[in-house]
Amino acid sequence: MSDILIACLFPAMLLYLGLRLSVFDKAFLHSIWFDFLSLFKFGRTPNTNFGDGPFSVQTSSAAYSKYRSLSLDELSRMRASYALIGRTHKRIGYELGYTKKLDRLAELIQVNAKATDDIVTVMRRTYAQELSVSSATLCLSRIREALKQFVRDWSDAGSSERSVIFQPILSAVSTLPAPSRSRSRVLVPGSGLGRLAHEISQLGYDVTACELSAYMNGAFRFLLDSEMTSTVYQHEIHPYAHWWSHSRNTADLFRGIRFPDVIPRLAEEETVGLHLTEGDFLALNAPKPLPGSDSSRANGYDFIVTLFFIDTSVNILSTLEQIHKLLKPGGTWVNLGPLLWCSSAQARLELTLDELFDAMEAVGFAVVGGRDGNDDDEPDCMKRRTIPCEYTHDDKAMMRWIYEAEFWVARKV
Repeated sequence: MSDILIACLFPAMLLYLGLRLSVFDKAFLHSIWFDFLSLFKFGRTPNTNFGDGPFSVQTSSAAYSKYRSLSLDELSRMRASYALIGRTHKRIGYELGYTKKLDRLAELIQVNAKATDDIVTVMRRTYAQELSVSSATLCLSRIREALKQFVRDWSDAGSSERSVIFQPILSAVSTLPAPSRSRSRVLVPGSGLGRLAHEISQLGYDVTACELSAYMNGAFRFLLDSEMTSTVYQHEIHPYAHWWSHSRNTADLFRGIRFPDVIPRLAEEETVGLHLTEGDFLALNAPKPLPGSDSSRANGYDFIVTLFFIDTSVNILSTLEQIHKLLKPGGTWVNLGPLLWCSSAQARLELTLDELFDAMEAVGFAVVGGRDGNDDDEPDCMKRRTIPCEYTHDDKAMMRWIYEAEFWVARKV
């Protein structure tokens, strides 16, 4: 009798386990496994923009193209999880409007997919040769992060966050007289969707935005493309619809955000303005002086601006040396950000702030205004200070994550 009972219960147990495991986002688990395997590839550049790397054109394009299906699969798992509760609880859930909430999420996935489909169209047009090689690695979370970057960088909803983190940087680079700016180069590594680089170019500088991740570059090119983005507030997304924690009400959770608030465009080659370089910042070479400027001037950038960037370094010393190498003699480095080092022991060095300043001095930087920020000979906008700030935050959520970010200006000596 016991054998018959086990034979009957075993398939039911397998079905139950299958339903329970299906609640997890398999794309997310896959990305964790992929990042774990990358720890053992020490002979390669960890974050490559080519091939099947986690930030490559192939990987990001494939992920964007699967946004709709991956999101609907996740929604199916949410429905399956809801189906596991008892009849009485289902009735309460129905009266609360939970099933309508799931249906509304299905609708908003289609709205968001309009933007992700358009990003894929631009990427296929821009990276036709690279996309001849396919990729099977998909990461839904990185797509959702890019959608939130649209909010932070290119919407009215992100203006308060931008004002906190952009203004100290813009004030520091604005100390150079306006007539000299068109002859000065600025590099913004880790530029994301490019809004900070755009703002600096509006001050009259020649600015190069450098970004490794094709998730970001594809989304930025969607804004730069005149066929896809021709008017302000043309696009709409619902960036918070996928994460139901810390929500005060459904209206906030499902609210739409329109973007862009301004239209970005790249400058022509050899023309002062905004330029985009896709790839690894560590592979860049110092540029020649701008056309029309003094030919005797040294190669390199006049300013390098890093925002929430240096703690993404696998080897922070390599990053410091590269910043130093790319700057002209006497060039200026402006930084704002935390020290949230790469997770899972990917960072070869995880320095404290004091250790980081010691390393900067060893590489050849002098902090403007001194490490304590008390040098009265320098304007306040150039002095080191701590700036509480957020990163792609949801101002209507019940949770706030505040960074005590450090701002400093340093010169190459």
